[in-house]
Amino acid sequence: MREMITYAGQSGKFNFRVAGVAFDRTGERVLIHRAITEPFWTLPGGRVEMREAAGAALVREMLEELHVEVKIERLLWLVENFFEYEGKPWHEIAFYFLMTFPPDCLLYDHSEPFSGDEEGIELIFQWQAIDTLEQRYLLPSFLGASLKSLPDGVEHLVHTDTLL
Repeated sequence: MREMITYAGQSGKFNFRVAGVAFDRTGERVLIHRAITEPFWTLPGGRVEMREAAGAALVREMLEELHVEVKIERLLWLVENFFEYEGKPWHEIAFYFLMTFPPDCLLYDHSEPFSGDEEGIELIFQWQAIDTLEQRYLLPSFLGASLKSLPDGVEHLVHTDTLL
């Protein structure tokens, strides 16, 4: 049985998440996704399992959702993210990695949104132009500006979203 690192307590929820930043071949679009039932977009990824390294969790999640083995290039951000979702406060620790798909990956050829699956939940993936990210409801909200200029090293961010 899979044991994701998430906790629901009386005062809120905790989550350990990984996410990947993938650019298309031109470097002008980034891959975003959302659950079909959600109004907001995020970077693809998921929850880390107990005793699983963060990079390995991202590779696993991309295999599960897109059936593609990604290459982890480097860690970009370590984020302490605070937000409210479905009426509950959340405390999330998230690792954001720069990742690449194999050069011959067919995902690069999509110009329209395409589907993926997360344990029976339909996901919608889309390549979004970097200069139009702030027009999307992309969470966490720091990503709209930060994806336009990636850090040279790892950045630690403490971020709060009050939009949900």
